[in-house]
Amino acid sequence: MVKLFLDSFWPMVLAGIKYSIPMMLISFALGLVVALFVALGRNSKIKIISGICAFYVWIIRGTPLLVQLFIIFYGLPSVGIVFTPFVSAILGLTISQGAYNSEVIRGAIAGIQKGQYEAPKSLGMTKGQTLIHVILPQAALTAVPALANSFISLLKDPDLALKILILNLLFKPLHTFWSFNIRD
Repeated sequence: MVKLFLDSFWPMVLAGIKYSIPMMLISFALGLVVALFVALGRNSKIKIISGICAFYVWIIRGTPLLVQLFIIFYGLPSVGIVFTPFVSAILGLTISQGAYNSEVIRGAIAGIQKGQYEAPKSLGMTKGQTLIHVILPQAALTAVPALANSFISLLKDPDLALKILILNLLFKPLHTFWSFNIRD
């Protein structure tokens, strides 16, 4: 019994590492890019951009990740948009991380004091230069603990994607069997 466990343990661990770690790293990196743009969009003075970003965050944070993954994996193919299971999982995790981390980044940017905006302006820096060279580096330092927490919690999320893949593998033979019998 112990030998059976030990013989099957390492292949399972290696298979999990082979997919979970890359999925986690890719999703977090892409999610940070999405989060930065959404956070800047939420802070935009253009109401429609701010509203779209707020709606995105509201929808994604208000629905469970498993539901989002089901929609991407099963809903999108019904309208002709098909992804591989790995890409579907990365897309779902990226969208989710983008929404959650955008609030972290937005909060970090909001925590920067007003004087940090005024000082670069007095030196003749543009708003873009101020954002890139002054505001974002300070906000990044503030956001690191919360983003690290998000990164650690992302470690459990590839398991949800695996559950969808297992459901697909289990029900595909049944679907094939049913379609074959209906045609005859």
